[in-house]
Amino acid sequence: MENSLILIIVLLPLAGALLNGIVAAANAYRKKEIWGEKISGILAFSTVALSFILSMYAVFVKMAGAEAIACTPYQWMTAGGLNVNITFMIDHLSAVMLLVVTGVSAVIHFYSIGYIHGDKSSVRYFTYLNLFVFAMLLLILGDSMPVMFVGWEGVGLCSYLLIGFWYKEDEKAAAGKKAFIVNRIGDFGFLLGMFLIFANVGSLAIADVNEYFHQHNSMTFFWTNVAAICLFIGATGKSAQIPLYVWLPDAMAGPTPVSALIHAATMVTAGVYMVCRFHGVYLAAPVAMQVVLWVGGLTALFSATIALYQNDIKKVLAYSTVSQLGFMFMAAGAGAFVIAIFHLMTHAFFKACLFLGSGSVIHAMGGEQDIRYMGGLKKFMPATFLTFTLATLAIAGFPPFAGFFSKDEILWNVFASGHGNKIVWLIGMVAALCTAFYMFRLVYLTFFGSFRGSRQQEHHLHESPKTMTVPLMILAALSVVGGWIGIPKLLSFGAIPNYFHDYLEPTLSKYGHVHIDHYSHATEYALMALSVAIAFAGWLLARMLFRELKYRLPDPATYTGISRLLWNKYFIDEIYMKFIVNPIKYLSTNIFLNIADKKIIDGAANGSASGWKWVAVLLSFFQSGNIQAYGFYMLFGATIAFIFALFLF
Repeated sequence: MENSLILIIVLLPLAGALLNGIVAAANAYRKKEIWGEKISGILAFSTVALSFILSMYAVFVKMAGAEAIACTPYQWMTAGGLNVNITFMIDHLSAVMLLVVTGVSAVIHFYSIGYIHGDKSSVRYFTYLNLFVFAMLLLILGDSMPVMFVGWEGVGLCSYLLIGFWYKEDEKAAAGKKAFIVNRIGDFGFLLGMFLIFANVGSLAIADVNEYFHQHNSMTFFWTNVAAICLFIGATGKSAQIPLYVWLPDAMAGPTPVSALIHAATMVTAGVYMVCRFHGVYLAAPVAMQVVLWVGGLTALFSATIALYQNDIKKVLAYSTVSQLGFMFMAAGAGAFVIAIFHLMTHAFFKACLFLGSGSVIHAMGGEQDIRYMGGLKKFMPATFLTFTLATLAIAGFPPFAGFFSKDEILWNVFASGHGNKIVWLIGMVAALCTAFYMFRLVYLTFFGSFRGSRQQEHHLHESPKTMTVPLMILAALSVVGGWIGIPKLLSFGAIPNYFHDYLEPTLSKYGHVHIDHYSHATEYALMALSVAIAFAGWLLARMLFRELKYRLPDPATYTGISRLLWNKYFIDEIYMKFIVNPIKYLSTNIFLNIADKKIIDGAANGSASGWKWVAVLLSFFQSGNIQAYGFYMLFGATIAFIFALFLF
């Protein structure tokens, strides 16, 4: 029963994608709808919702008392010493991911029914959305690196399709291509790591790989760390860390529910999950752990500072996601893999709520995304305002909201862990201050003060339909209580179990524990109070500057100094364009195309053809049609052959 149940969970979103895909193709061919957006949306939502319900049954009923359940539909490939089965496994780690992915995705699918209303390509949209969830399920449930990699590439493909969904607009199509190309760079690192591991382990099953590095790692210290860093390069692509984060802010070109799906439940969580899934490898690679820790910390601060000056409501949230992913990698680099997954889960709740809330605002504003032209929306959109504010309190780290528990645990582990670092902890604290400030800046500029848009926009302001506000309420509730299953014993004085930690600890500590330095409870309470004070400081500063703003913010073109630097995102895109993209274009056009392709390859082919043409012209002199001439040629040739044979023998 378990076998068929897991297979059904995986295949349901694929079935929805196939049905909607066939209908989308038929609609385009016949130029007449077989069924429209409503049926398509209900079908897409139903398949994911049913997958979520079956996932809960599998996790809470079928897995009761068991470490894992698995399903192997068939053997995929056998080549030499490589044997790969299509195996899907639900253990405690993948169970958490399974519930987060299917649950949050179901809510986003339901929201999409209202959001995409009126779009002529809605059936195609729901096809891609279902396919996205299917690819993510392959990634998290795959029991081997090749199966995981199929899902890994699948979410990359779906992100390209959904980010560039409105492909007729050049900017949106370019954003999709950018996401696809940048992720291919990271994927190359993942493949290198996989090849290195197989060459030494002889297996690509995830359990075998972790066990090898834990028990009898015969790879040198150098190559162990190289393999782990290669895998992390793949994670920097999928989870948007320095230096491969640049695709994620541009991913806002897609429909807003797509942004919520990518940022909260699917693609960007893949890198964090992968690092935690291979925790046995990373525990054997301390240098790689430090790379993960520092890259996560620097990314968290770097992206948070950029978000301070962004005026596009979705761009603020995009850089916020990059920053929060940095916090997750900080936890993983400190060896707190459980806490990394804990923050991944709470982040899925409040970030999905924030993105869908921004979609509600954009919907009411007639497509406007610039917060300089908003203001005073709370009286027009009370449900959106309330849910957006609750999610903001969660991401800022206010107790008792979900984000407080996970973020505080991250900072504590970075401070006290043997793999942690006090400087990275300080970087995380500054990033947390920036987070509270830019998020409340966003709230005040959007919902408070006077409306700064046009009269026509103000006339059409209204709350979004129930199909959009009900998902917001569900996610806002989870943003409040979602962290209560992970209350640290320090706060509950041991009276309340830390359910999340107790559930995941056996899986994520199987290959060793990370040493935590001993500190007094007073130190822990002081650091916790400091993180709360940081959140309050960010809120108070934003409130003082933006709560009653009645004028528009200055034009970014007038910015100077640090303001100009942050508004232009440290000019990273321009640097990449000048020193990487343009040189590659130059080489591609002037060297590989004009010289290697046209002159050498085409020249050799064309020259060969021209050479044989002249041979043919030469031979044509002998093909005159004159029989006497042919007789002479034969006699002449025979004479030469006779003389040659006479003198040779």
